[in-house]
Amino acid sequence: MATPHVRYKLHLHGSKVARLALVALVAVGLPLAAQAQKKSRSSASRGSSGKVKSITVDNLPGYDDKWFHPGMFIAPNFSRYKIEQSASYVQAGNVSANAIVSPGLSVGFIADVRLADNFDLRFTPGASFITRRVEYKPFGYSPADSILTQEIGGTQIDLPLLLKFKSERRRNTRVYVVGGIKSSVGVGNRRKDPARNLLRASSGDVSIEYGVGLDLFYPLFKFAPELRFSNGLTNLLVPGNDVYSRSLQSMKSNTVTLYLNIE
Repeated sequence: MATPHVRYKLHLHGSKVARLALVALVAVGLPLAAQAQKKSRSSASRGSSGKVKSITVDNLPGYDDKWFHPGMFIAPNFSRYKIEQSASYVQAGNVSANAIVSPGLSVGFIADVRLADNFDLRFTPGASFITRRVEYKPFGYSPADSILTQEIGGTQIDLPLLLKFKSERRRNTRVYVVGGIKSSVGVGNRRKDPARNLLRASSGDVSIEYGVGLDLFYPLFKFAPELRFSNGLTNLLVPGNDVYSRSLQSMKSNTVTLYLNIE
């Protein structure tokens, strides 16, 4: 089996923790934002003497009446492969493998179409610069042995199609959830060091995406931070004769992305 280091335990259970956090955010956020239309377009904050201290005004009051909203995003991400070892994994002379979380960056555009009062259809094409790593240790590893890392990096075009369910607006904020499917196509790769690039992945991928976000309305635009999870459905492993490829039977993408959307 793989080395039972605390770091790898976090890799195994990190997705479960993330899903629980997502459910908690939705359970807390949706009820709080459900009272939007009960509030007036503006409200005044008064001091103990009754004098007005500040006035809160709804920004972009007609925003939701428009059927189409363009925008753009920049999104730091953290990605790794979800790997399954092959039968040769336990054979003497082979190596153990563990996926390593690596940072990346995505940029792109937003096309948001209003379907109903609480539903939007979103198409968010973009480019992602991703590097994923798999760490290999010799069978029967000891601290004196060397650790080898295989790296798969490149640029991919992402084409997510998402359904957005949004709560009622509460003054200048509201929460929402998104879910859908994303297809990705690799358009470039970085293979500068042949010794670290023996492990290969196919260029096409299909993923299930889901996440939660917060719409913040400002006088001139809407800013929406969004946490989204992506689980690949495609086995990306390209079979090979090297010891790294033979040690695996499945390799699927797994990414957590923080989208900073401006619409």
